[in-house]
Amino acid sequence: MILFIGAVYFSVSGKSEENTAVILNTQDLETVNFRKHDSVLIAASTLYRGNFLKEAMQGENYREAWSTPVKIPVVFLDTLHGGMIIIKEGGGSQTTSLKLKSSDGVMYSLRSINKDPDSHVPEIARKLGLENIITDAISASHPYGAVAAAALAEAAGVLHTYPRPVFVPKQKFLGDFNEKYGNRLFLLELETEGEVNPTPVEGVKELVETDDLQELKMELGARLQIDKSEYIKSRLFDLLIGDWDRHAKQYGWVLVEKDSMLLAHPLPGDRDNVFFKLQGVIPNILSHKSIEPLVRPFEKEIDHMPGLVYSNDRYFLYDTPEEIFIKEAEDLQKMLTDKKIYAALRTWPKAFYELDGPEIAEKIAHRRDNLVAHAVEFRNLIQEKGVLEEPLKGSEDLDLSPELEKCFECE
Repeated sequence: MILFIGAVYFSVSGKSEENTAVILNTQDLETVNFRKHDSVLIAASTLYRGNFLKEAMQGENYREAWSTPVKIPVVFLDTLHGGMIIIKEGGGSQTTSLKLKSSDGVMYSLRSINKDPDSHVPEIARKLGLENIITDAISASHPYGAVAAAALAEAAGVLHTYPRPVFVPKQKFLGDFNEKYGNRLFLLELETEGEVNPTPVEGVKELVETDDLQELKMELGARLQIDKSEYIKSRLFDLLIGDWDRHAKQYGWVLVEKDSMLLAHPLPGDRDNVFFKLQGVIPNILSHKSIEPLVRPFEKEIDHMPGLVYSNDRYFLYDTPEEIFIKEAEDLQKMLTDKKIYAALRTWPKAFYELDGPEIAEKIAHRRDNLVAHAVEFRNLIQEKGVLEEPLKGSEDLDLSPELEKCFECE
């Protein structure tokens, strides 16, 4: 079989010869000297290839994008950005990741493009023996959606983590991590925490995650404020690109010192579920709002806004005036013109753009045109759900005051 993460190819180069593509069988991966090659042609996965029945019952989704080979740079961590240090292994419920630090102190994350969805299998699916269908639903996420989302964020003026796909060969540097991380495809992106500022924001003290932001709030009180307008803009941008997975752990905060104050700017990360294209008879049943309200398919219309309002929205935005939501929606409408939307999606390789780019652009443009109404509905739902009474995801172990647990901005 020519299966690995997918079908893997690499370019054989020589000064006097034209590059040629050679298909590698899985066993060949152990014999190739990848230091002689600066890139590979690789498909993210061939596991999701479908047929007529499978696509009818489980959806066409992004199966072709997953199995399409594209050119990906080869990286060696001992020389990347001056040489990396492995800080620790991380990852959420679906993602394998390594947290890294470069020679200049910037923090990065190496995150697997392939996912393990087991933790997201609804109980009803387990009872019916449909776990494999849930696993197959990974094909509803575009393998390189995060890359296009970053280009769209740049056009919209929203901070992002500059994700880029890389192929990591087995290498001595990985040590005990070689078997788990060697000869695999990842997204390399900025971490949402760190002491060195890699963002375009000026006057930055540090980057912190949401749980650390809460602890700082306990210490600094009113001297620490979040930029509500930027957070609202970021959340409305999430609605535009269909990113339904936006809990508190998906955010870092860029802290800017101004006089005696600290202003926290949101830094969204982890764009694994943008443009979520969930099709087919069975996935549509399992993702119905009465069964799984948080997993929302990316269509022209937003089908269930309550599933897109998170605890962190209530925590940071409860009682925020409606006019701020409207202003940020109108600003996004002006910034994300049709031309900019299509240009951002064309940052994908041509094969990906031709497969899915125009359809995604059309959906974003439709949502953009209705964004003011969506913003008002989003704000109204935050108000209806009320002040937060439970800890945010990732902050369950923090010893916070009852007032701080309920609302960041309610003093």
